[in-house]
Amino acid sequence: MRNPMMSPFSRRSILKAFACAGLAGAGFSMPARAQAFPPAFSSFAVDVSALKDKGLGPFADLLGAAALDELQRSFADRVDPRGPRLVLVLTSVTMTAFADGGTGYRSRGEGNSGHDALEGQALAVGRRGEVLAAHPMLAVRDVNTSSLTPNEQGRAVMIAQHYVRWLRRQLVN
Repeated sequence: MRNPMMSPFSRRSILKAFACAGLAGAGFSMPARAQAFPPAFSSFAVDVSALKDKGLGPFADLLGAAALDELQRSFADRVDPRGPRLVLVLTSVTMTAFADGGTGYRSRGEGNSGHDALEGQALAVGRRGEVLAAHPMLAVRDVNTSSLTPNEQGRAVMIAQHYVRWLRRQLVN
């Protein structure tokens, strides 16, 4: 017989709720649906000023140009001059030193991750500059290239494209 004083929630669901609440307090959010993004956008822009403030200069420009190019390609079917502007604000990029996933000459299988990541948020910006919707996002991509032939610029373009493609999946269903 079931104890009438027992909570209707399982221990697992309670622990998951605490974990999610803790992550939300730390700035992370569950990958829920994007916040009321419009179906179409009048134009696209990418802000890399946070990356430039971190000293990334031309590398930030490369990321911004790749992201803008992919925005125009991925959202080409969602252009309407009456819509708000879609602005990507890129805030952080991480590129692994272990591009081959740690499988090189000196690797001992110590859990070296071969991942690149790009973090930022998408903003739907109205005609008067007001933010109509915001969608923070972190995109992570596995990197499996030889560490003998590093291609940081190529990897930067790939992580920017990956970020925008995931954004498209998140915003347009």
